[in-house]
Amino acid sequence: MDQHIENQIENPAEQPDLKALPGRPYPLGAQWDGEGINFAVFSENAQGIELCLFSEEGEEYAKVKIEEVTHHVWHVYIPGLKPGQLYGYRVYGPYEPGNGHRFNPAKLLVDPYAKALSGNLDWDDSLFAYRVGDPEEDLSFDERDSAPFMPKSVVVDEAFDWEGDQRLDRPYHQTIIYEAHVKGFSQLNNQIPEELRGTYAGLAHPASIEYLKNLGITAIELLPVHHFVADRHLVEKGLTNYWGYNTLGFFAPDPRYCHCNEPGEQVSEFKQMVKELHKAGIEVILDVVYNHTAEGNHMGPTLSFKGFDNASYYRLTEEDKRYYMDYTGTGNTLNVRLPNVLALIMDSLRYWITQMHVDGFRFDLAAALARTLHDTDNLSSFFNIIHQDPVISQVKLIAEPWDINEDGYMVGKFPVGWGEWNGLYRDEMRDFWRGEQIKMTAFAQRLTGSPDLYHNSYRRPTASINFITAHDGFTLRDLVSYNEKHNEANGEDNADGDDSNRSWNCGAEGPTDDPGINELRARQQRNFLVSLFLSQGVAMIVAGDEWGRTQQGNNNAYCQDNEISWLDWENTDQEQLDFTRKLIHFCHDHPSFQRRRWFQDMPVQGSGIRDIMWFMPDGNVIPDENWGEANAGAFGVFFNGLGIRCVNMDGQRLVDDHFYIIFNPSENAVTFKLPAEECAAGWRVVIDTNEGLVGEKTDHLPALAEIEVRDRSVLVLRCPHS
Repeated sequence: MDQHIENQIENPAEQPDLKALPGRPYPLGAQWDGEGINFAVFSENAQGIELCLFSEEGEEYAKVKIEEVTHHVWHVYIPGLKPGQLYGYRVYGPYEPGNGHRFNPAKLLVDPYAKALSGNLDWDDSLFAYRVGDPEEDLSFDERDSAPFMPKSVVVDEAFDWEGDQRLDRPYHQTIIYEAHVKGFSQLNNQIPEELRGTYAGLAHPASIEYLKNLGITAIELLPVHHFVADRHLVEKGLTNYWGYNTLGFFAPDPRYCHCNEPGEQVSEFKQMVKELHKAGIEVILDVVYNHTAEGNHMGPTLSFKGFDNASYYRLTEEDKRYYMDYTGTGNTLNVRLPNVLALIMDSLRYWITQMHVDGFRFDLAAALARTLHDTDNLSSFFNIIHQDPVISQVKLIAEPWDINEDGYMVGKFPVGWGEWNGLYRDEMRDFWRGEQIKMTAFAQRLTGSPDLYHNSYRRPTASINFITAHDGFTLRDLVSYNEKHNEANGEDNADGDDSNRSWNCGAEGPTDDPGINELRARQQRNFLVSLFLSQGVAMIVAGDEWGRTQQGNNNAYCQDNEISWLDWENTDQEQLDFTRKLIHFCHDHPSFQRRRWFQDMPVQGSGIRDIMWFMPDGNVIPDENWGEANAGAFGVFFNGLGIRCVNMDGQRLVDDHFYIIFNPSENAVTFKLPAEECAAGWRVVIDTNEGLVGEKTDHLPALAEIEVRDRSVLVLRCPHS
């Protein structure tokens, strides 16, 4: 036994007592038990695996040949090793790209289950399993050692004092989502110490949390924080992958957002961030990228999965396994049809829930995860496993319900329990306010939670994650300031980014000194915000849209880790910020705009009035024949505050005041006659996007009174319920 152990380990000079024991196949990854570390990694097709140990300086000082294999899991236990240990793997097997195999032991590999990585990847030709520039391309073989240029996996001590912290489990209908980038949010905030700006600690700083609480945010959705790789072509142009949709480690928080320099410290700093946000009542949702990895297509580098077992981890073409099925536009697609890959994703999700205490996930290009052989399937194994899992099924699950293929647009097609980024909401709201042809029915569907998409599948209005803008595309201010994208800074001759933005510059392209145009742009932003927060469903706002952040017309700032993307706290539109803050708190105060259930087309018991009614300017109900018209002009909608059909935690039935919302997207002012039967007591204006008002006016308007509503504006009136 002892002789066998000694032969397993090469060059144990720094630790002469280093020994290798069989270890256990579960759990996967590196697990410290207080006396040593168990290493376990999956590979079905490997012929041999070496565990490589590194010093703090990054020098490889020992190779451990793993002898034990249980159900395709290779495992070994090393007594005496402690948290902070740096390691990686070298995997032996055939290099046969045509058969799907790309083993190359010269390439150091990141543990797919690593809880942290030390440092970032330094691009070099040795990171590729083939000889870069060789006429045979990836059919050639490169023998250079990639270890000097690779981040090293880190063994983590997962102990942390959570002080009793638990997930918040805030109901969807009470949720306001704030999409933000960890670095971009605080990088320019002078209220935060310089060394903390752009980090997890910066987001957890009291100044950040106070701002989010005052704004009324209940959940922050973070752009990817899983350890990612900056694409080589971007780095060579002096740019980077700022958004982070290029994952290398599905368990590891990226150290670029950690203000500490010690390997593994990013884990505890992330946990501290979550704990502080939870204390403030703010949930943490992660934008996660399980559809592809940073290893790209057949010409990409060998960093982890490709070197462990390319044929198992990725979807390969049936005709020639040298190539990859690409449903993501990134070169590869993870093969979630196979149990080991599905297990990797589920283990990752559980880890972030149980060990990192996050409250939910937004799944990037989620349609790619729903594919069976080729087609998308909302009953695929991916969904089945999530729904039966007692941990994952209980957090917020939000899909970006499309991928790049024609049949990948699945808005409204995800199963019960899922929320969806509602792309139809975004598109039709933009068209409505820029004066495009949109049917009255389309706007009504979006305002009421998109029942055409979700009602018949036994889902609730909260399945619709409503948004006007997201990180990908124009900011809200740019949406009303530019007709065309301006992505020259990306270095792709303005060819990147979407050409169809459904934007309107209000009469001038970009910044202008024209006071009329600037006033209209401000009003249009308020129109979008009011439409968003008064719609049924879950509202999502992008960081900075609350006060008019601009990216100078760049609608694809994925590579801009600079002032284009960072929040400019010194140049906020204070009037818009004040308007947005009051608007969000107004919605929190009135359950009419945060309903759990659908509007019912029947009188509400006790009032004899329907849940919701739609009116023409003359005060008459909109006739059936008008619903099919495009550009139907101005109209009003009545919300019955007695029809909420909800009880609070104490069992009390919730009721609210009645509201009458007037939308005028036209170019002309319109005079409205206010409803009578629905509110005999009269009305008071509580929101006016023309004046930038959120707060009750003193003027009392009797039933049947007439009121002029300015062009391109929204007016909200309140009537106390009887």
